[in-house]
Amino acid sequence: MATYIMLLNWTDQGVRTAKDTINRARAFRETGKAMGVTVGAMYWTLGGYDLVVSIDSPDDETATRLGLAAAALGNVRTTTMRAFGEEEMERIVGGLK
Repeated sequence: MATYIMLLNWTDQGVRTAKDTINRARAFRETGKAMGVTVGAMYWTLGGYDLVVSIDSPDDETATRLGLAAAALGNVRTTTMRAFGEEEMERIVGGLK
């Protein structure tokens, strides 16, 4: 499983229905689970992004599918980044000369 960080911003629609954010988050977890994705930490944040979410996905395509499914509902826009843990990074830099 690969780890990804999703940065989400509410759309105008998402802000208008902010009171539903917890239910949307729970539905996002369930959607992810149905796709074989584990949704980890989920934080509502101040600053440039409204939410930060970590997910573990079997591949890039599935992570992208989950982001598109979330965005298609019209409440958020997503930016997704592949994240590497310490052991993965050790293997990566181990190949440097």
